[in-house]
Amino acid sequence: MTGQLEVQQLVGGYGKLAVFRELSLSVKSGEVLAVLGPNGAGKTTLMMTLAGLLPRLSGEVLLDGKRMPSGKPAAANKAGVVLVPDDRALFTTLTVRENIEIARAPSEKKTGVNDVIEMFPALAKRLELRAGSLSGGEQQMLAMARGIVQRPKVFLIDEMSMGLAPIIVESLLPIVRQIADRSNSAVVLVEQHVGLALEVADDAMVLVHGNVMLYGPASELRADTGKLEAAYLGT
Repeated sequence: MTGQLEVQQLVGGYGKLAVFRELSLSVKSGEVLAVLGPNGAGKTTLMMTLAGLLPRLSGEVLLDGKRMPSGKPAAANKAGVVLVPDDRALFTTLTVRENIEIARAPSEKKTGVNDVIEMFPALAKRLELRAGSLSGGEQQMLAMARGIVQRPKVFLIDEMSMGLAPIIVESLLPIVRQIADRSNSAVVLVEQHVGLALEVADDAMVLVHGNVMLYGPASELRADTGKLEAAYLGT
């Protein structure tokens, strides 16, 4: 499965209020783009716009060269765009197994619970537990497993580390790299742990007050901390 995401001069926000402006990016199959920036920069709004949950104000979103409709989440998901939101959006009264099974499209027979659980061994012994009884880290694993079972072309992961201890984040972020490598998905990762995100990403973008302040290979940004800090400060 392949999927190349192209975003051209995208403007997004709420109503007539633009939260981010004239944003362009490109993520090829098997690549990870880390979207970095301070709180309030517009990162979550960007992810919701890419997923079709918010209509774009202007600009284009292309998947494999095909223009995606604006503000149509069902159409985006059908095309292969899958979002793991920052609140994880789990069915807390359903079991781990049921959460994964319900996410799988009825026509999808190739990918099942066992296929995704091997990436999250901590969930293997919790398949029959309710999702609401899991720890924060386990819930995040389940949210990502629910996304993987949909076989995404474009995998959007918003604030994966929200509310998690740093040691848990260190164990989860490398899985993002595995997802891109194994599934050949184009992955867009919004993350506050800058150093860890840059280790697993191919490219990175710094968004500040709705503007792209820095965009380039993750290895270069990781090597030039001064430029990265300046971008965060908007200078």
